[in-house]
This record gives sequence, structure tokens and C-alpha cells, in this order.
Amino acid sequence: MKSNALVYCENEFGNTDGKVANGLVRQSETYTIVGIIDSTKVGLDAGEYLDGVKNGIPIFNNLESALKELKNIPQYFIYGIAPLTSFLSNQQKEIIFTAIKYGMNIVNGMPEFLNDNVQFRDIANKYGVTIQDVRKPPKRENLHNFTGGIKNVKIPIIAVMGTDCAVGKRTTALLLVNALRERDFNTVFVTTGQTGILQGSKYGVAIDVLTSGFASGEVENAILNACKKEQPDIIVVEGQGALSHPAFTSSSAILRGAMPDAIILQHPPMRENYCDYPNIPMLSLEDEIEMIEIFSKSKVIAITINHEDMTDQEIDNTIIDYQIDYNLPTTDVLKHGCDKLIKELLKTFPKLKREPVLL
Repeated sequence: MKSNALVYCENEFGNTDGKVANGLVRQSETYTIVGIIDSTKVGLDAGEYLDGVKNGIPIFNNLESALKELKNIPQYFIYGIAPLTSFLSNQQKEIIFTAIKYGMNIVNGMPEFLNDNVQFRDIANKYGVTIQDVRKPPKRENLHNFTGGIKNVKIPIIAVMGTDCAVGKRTTALLLVNALRERDFNTVFVTTGQTGILQGSKYGVAIDVLTSGFASGEVENAILNACKKEQPDIIVVEGQGALSHPAFTSSSAILRGAMPDAIILQHPPMRENYCDYPNIPMLSLEDEIEMIEIFSKSKVIAITINHEDMTDQEIDNTIIDYQIDYNLPTTDVLKHGCDKLIKELLKTFPKLKREPVLL
């Protein structure tokens, strides 16, 4: 049974830094999201604001008003912002303290680990609640070096990479996983970030907090475990950042550890500069494709669109243009679903095809 959770996302819901809350609103196998806290969007339906479809998740002004309107105090309070900065402000800490005093367990996706803070530990013990630091890495003795065992995996491994941070790689990956499962393919999702863990992924770890010597090994280990335990038909691996992004190294570790057989590339056509780095222009889509294919020795088999700041007509025109310019199937999975992606996967990996059932 899922646990009820309230998600804090002040001023960021629907934005790039609100990607944890955005992801949980779209899907969670662990939590039932009963509300979002964002005073700039009070009274709106979270699903309608995010994707144009109501889902009954209200947006509240603050913690007090949320608890006043909800019938029961949720079991969990999730910090749903993923900013570039790694530390909580004093105001944000006070909000978490207040949630603890109401008896809510804390789920923290920041790389500032609250269990390492005596003040947080003491107040959590006083009120009998737990603090979960989602991104805290395993102890060093439990980390895995890369072994090369990934080369023995015989099923298709698909990586969903991106041209920047916060472009929808995880969302596209999960929608693809769901679409494959609906077609009776035994599909495993391997997460590489905190939101995927919060959404309930059984396999993966937040690799951006790992030392570089273990990052590729942890990705490989997650895939090998999934293969051993699930015997899947196909594995979809979540990308992080962008291979070209100068501030992050996660993409290279994912490509090394997963050794994907094919890559789907997520891209925001209207974005010109890297997320959180307004003075650094993004690499062109063409150059990102070339960079990924040279680095990974795998082919980009499809392009998926992040439609931020785009009209429906602009989306459709871009899809047509990209298919002509890059000779690759292109879609926006939030608008048009995953049919094009699955068709290309079946073309690329013909052994995936199902024989028709004779009635």
C-alpha cells in the first residue's frame, strides 16, 4: 500500500528545479501524493498545471494551510526541489522542522544529508519520525567496481540521454517503460537519480554523489542485478545531465557502465544555454548526437522533444523538421505517446517482436 506524502516545491513546481515534485506528480509506485506546496500556484490542480490533465492533486500555499485542508496528516513530507545549490536555507530548514513536529517522516533528495546533522537527528528522535536521505551513497565497502560483466548481457539495453539537465529524460524513459509493459514486454527501468528512487524504481542509485571510481560500476551492477532477478526482455536506463555539459560527469559514467545497445536522445529545441549556466551555449543537437555516438559506439535511434516554451504547432513542425534533418524518428512522448519509439525498437531489435496470438 502506498503511503500518503506532501511535497514541498515552493516557487519551483513545473520548473526545471522542481523536477522531483514534477516526477512524483506524474508517477510514483511508493507514495500517494496528496498535495504540493507552492504559494505561487495556490488553488491549481497539479496535473493540469504540469501536463494539462487534472489528477486531483491540489497545490497549497504553505504547510499549515495544507494540513488544515487535508483530512489527515500525511505520513511523509518530501523535499521536492533539486536546485544547483546543495544546501538548504534557514527558512527551508524551519519548514522541515515544522513538518517533523507535526509527526511527518522526512524524505530528503538533496545532497545535504540531514541524518548527518545533529539538530535534525535530535528533533526527529524527539518526535518519533524518520529521515530518509535518498541520495546518500552506500558505504564504501558496499560499492561496486566496474567488472565488464555488462558485455555478457544479451538483451537490449536502451539509454535515454539528453542534451542538457532537466529536459525530461526520466519522464520519457518511464513512459517508454510503461508503454512496453502494456505490450507485454518484461521491461526493467534502471534509475540513476533521486527522483527515480522516490518514484519506486527497484534498481539503480543516485550516481551524482558517488566518487568517479564507482559510478560506472554501480550502473553496471544495477543492470546485472535486474537481469538476474527479473529476466527482462529489455532494460531502459535513465540518463543524467548531458555528455557535453561541462559541469557534470554522470552521463559518461552511465554510458560506460550500461554500454547501451541503442540511445534515445531528449532535447529542448527552444533552450539555447545550459540549465543553470545562462552564459554557456548548449552544444547543437547534431554535435551532441555525434559526441554520444563516438563516445559510446552506440547509435542514437530516436529523438524525443521537450516542449517547454513551444506551441503545439511548433512541436509538430519541429518533429517533421528533425525527422527530415536527422533521418531519425522524432516525437514528444507527453503529447504523442511512445508508438514511434517502440516501432523503432522493434526494427532495431527484431528478436523483441511478439508472435501474434492465435485465438
